[in-house]
Amino acid sequence: MSRNWSNLDKRPVQQLDFTRFEAVSILKKLNAAPRQLAELKGKAASIPNQAILINTLALQEATDSSEIENMIRTHDELFQEDPV
Repeated sequence: MSRNWSNLDKRPVQQLDFTRFEAVSILKKLNAAPRQLAELKGKAASIPNQAILINTLALQEATDSSEIENMIRTHDELFQEDPV
């Protein structure tokens, strides 16, 4: 999944207009978040080796970070470097 990071608002956080986050759609999602987190916690408990899930999140973050820095890395490359 490729993201266009050049459109980000790069102003300091103190200068951002927070009223744009008061949209009804955002508030509805925010209201549903605790229930969805509880569901995720329940499903995660059923995974025999939860470290597998956690490690894939770290690899996804590494891929996203390298994409932001214009250092395109594939998941295959990251898995090959992973010492696990």
